[in-house]
Amino acid sequence: MIDSYTLEQCKKDKEIRQLKIKNLEHAIDQSEAMIAESQMDGDALTFLRRKVADSRQDLEVLYLMNDQE
Repeated sequence: MIDSYTLEQCKKDKEIRQLKIKNLEHAIDQSEAMIAESQMDGDALTFLRRKVADSRQDLEVLYLMNDQE
């Protein structure tokens, strides 16, 4: 989840929000590639999938902020 300070900064500054969106999209893409190619054990894959889900929720919040402007 996005911490409250980062969320507030994203609300105030569109450039910061766009950078955060770009970073989250890249992180999600890289994580999904790791999952697809992975030889990790089940616990590690579950952890990584949970992190991807959290990042997608954060991304949706930021997309909503963009839509409201």
